[in-house]
Amino acid sequence: MTSTALLDSLRQIVGATHVLTDGDLSAYEQDWRKRVHGKALAVVRPGNTAEVAGVVKACAAAGVQIVPQGGNTGLSVGSTPDQTGQQIVLSLTRLNAVRHIDKDNLTFTVEAGCILQNLQEQADQQGLLFPLSLAAEGSCTIGGNLGTNAGGTQVVRYGNTRDLCLGLEVVTPQGEIWDGLKGLRKDNTGYDLRDLFIGSEGTLGIITAATMKLFPQPAAQLTAFAAVPSMAAAVRLLGMAHQHLGAGLTGFEVMGQFALSLVVKHMPQLRVPFTEKGADMGDSAPYCVLLENSDSESEQHARLRFEHLLELAFEDGCVVNAVVAENLSQAHELWHIRESIPLAQAEEGLNIKHDISVAASRIPAFVEHADAVLKREIPGVRLVNFGHLGDGNLHYNVQVPEGEDGKAFLRDKEALVNHLVYEAVDAFGGSFSAEHGVGALKTDKLEKYQSPVALQMMRAIKQALDPQGIMNPGVVLARG
Repeated sequence: MTSTALLDSLRQIVGATHVLTDGDLSAYEQDWRKRVHGKALAVVRPGNTAEVAGVVKACAAAGVQIVPQGGNTGLSVGSTPDQTGQQIVLSLTRLNAVRHIDKDNLTFTVEAGCILQNLQEQADQQGLLFPLSLAAEGSCTIGGNLGTNAGGTQVVRYGNTRDLCLGLEVVTPQGEIWDGLKGLRKDNTGYDLRDLFIGSEGTLGIITAATMKLFPQPAAQLTAFAAVPSMAAAVRLLGMAHQHLGAGLTGFEVMGQFALSLVVKHMPQLRVPFTEKGADMGDSAPYCVLLENSDSESEQHARLRFEHLLELAFEDGCVVNAVVAENLSQAHELWHIRESIPLAQAEEGLNIKHDISVAASRIPAFVEHADAVLKREIPGVRLVNFGHLGDGNLHYNVQVPEGEDGKAFLRDKEALVNHLVYEAVDAFGGSFSAEHGVGALKTDKLEKYQSPVALQMMRAIKQALDPQGIMNPGVVLARG
């Protein structure tokens, strides 16, 4: 089948207005950070699962590769077409319906193109909670969240996206539809196909819908911003929070003082605690922690437990200063500080991002080691260290030395920086990708750091499900 014949067939399946070949397609053809630019044969926007299946069948018959895409907010180049101009970008944003809400089962069934923030609001309107929360929630879609097994700020309590999913609807690489949307919490009938597709980044099939868990809204939610004297103290505070708050601990974020100083510098409208009137907490408190406690009983009960935890933390010395939000508005302001670090870092200039995970108990030693190695090998390097300490996930980023040309630094030093960081992560038993996925950006890292046995099984699964190799080639597993 020629390209012209394929495009005609796709227009018949989804409608001519939803097969885009002309005009500015950069929103679909470049990655979120605008570092990689591809060229698609067409951008196809099906409106339902049957149309997705029809598109995949047509592409399979023509031997044309497919790049599934949700909100295109990923950071690992997992949904960008290559430069050949021969791949189809299959955008799922029109599949945006909430099909069913089951309040008694505490689930809702939603289509892959639903924007995460809209799902949070839909749940809230029902008096329920959908706890998945991350910085891109106003743009990312639940299909992309499932495809990358996204994490976010409440993993310590509710788990990753995988843990929130009870069932999937998937279009296979042959264009068949698997309906696994039962929404059962117990179903031991063979291999868990759901977990096979979650985190596969569109390489094994296309997630078109999912049944996701809902939770009762907490009766109270308290937030504190605490200055700590070391990363070891932050980990000690985490242990105390687990002990005294139990399942009520819903968020535990760590932020280095340099990361916070970028927020102060580039977003002066935000009031970062402990920095008023030029105060510098860098020596006495090189890190701050943002912790959140949710309670199902009452605000009074929650506040008593929260204040007791902070009293013990002060006595222990793992906290040297703290503020507790007095209301929801103040809590949002504190969270906004944390969520503004990536934007403030971008305002400062080019940087090298790392999404790594290490067991929480080993994070202090990892940070000490990695900081020392980078500062020794690359004088002047600036470290933007922040992230989800509660689940061992750091965004251990490297800012270009002050005054240096950013593009030249990335050209000359990015490979070295990545090598030093990932070698340190591996030495401490961690992972080079915690929540952003492998994408096309880190396939070489997977080849290096994943075990040969694991890689062999991954390739066998890919070959079994997608023998033509048409689903997102070059993502997760390297080509060839």
